[in-house]
Amino acid sequence: MKQKTIDEAIGWVGISLIVSAYALISLGVLSAETFIYIIMNIIGSIGVIYISFKKKTYQPGILNIAWVIIALISIIRILI
Repeated sequence: MKQKTIDEAIGWVGISLIVSAYALISLGVLSAETFIYIIMNIIGSIGVIYISFKKKTYQPGILNIAWVIIALISIIRILI
């Protein structure tokens, strides 16, 4: 498999996880305080960060760095 295809797949998986997490919250399937919701956001954001920086489109990358930081703070709050 070509590296470009792998890179694109990482980005698409990231977007899919973020949108799926949001849909699950919006439909009342998950709560924002659940570990799975936060992990979906972290993994999804890492995928978007990866492809954004790979393509040198830094705005979505920076936005998703903030998203990861917020998600990590949420995990800390849940564990404490």
